[in-house]
Amino acid sequence: MIEKIKALCVKHREILVYLIVGGLTTLVSWGCKFLWGAIFYPGVTKTTVAQTTMLNVVENLSGILFAYYPNRRWVFQSKNPKVLQEFAGFFTSRLGTWGLSYVLNLLLCNVLKLDYRIATVLVSVVVVIGNYVISKLLIFRKKKEELEDLDAGETEKQ
Repeated sequence: MIEKIKALCVKHREILVYLIVGGLTTLVSWGCKFLWGAIFYPGVTKTTVAQTTMLNVVENLSGILFAYYPNRRWVFQSKNPKVLQEFAGFFTSRLGTWGLSYVLNLLLCNVLKLDYRIATVLVSVVVVIGNYVISKLLIFRKKKEELEDLDAGETEKQ
């Protein structure tokens, strides 16, 4: 049984590590957002458009800045020597999901009048999935040579 669990963990390592890093990123970004809300908007649960915007900026910038390195290093194990170019792609892709996050937050908070903390949780699910797909397919995609090296390593282990 333990061997089967180990095999599953090895097989799905990337997704498992992404969930851990995503959880940590969520803690950092929500922590910054909720701390900002507590300091600058004490007692407010139904935010104005300006407050929703500011909270969204704080949440997303802190999340993007925190998330790049662990995604590069531990999730996707990138060896790309063009770190600044890779970071620019990462940042740009996260701006795209940030836009989605912003629109959904405006809709949930300011149109549907949901508590901004509940909206944050709902929107985060959509954004996490989108970020993984974009990172996997566009930002940290493995080059053909890297995939061949990985396949060779797997063959040697067996």
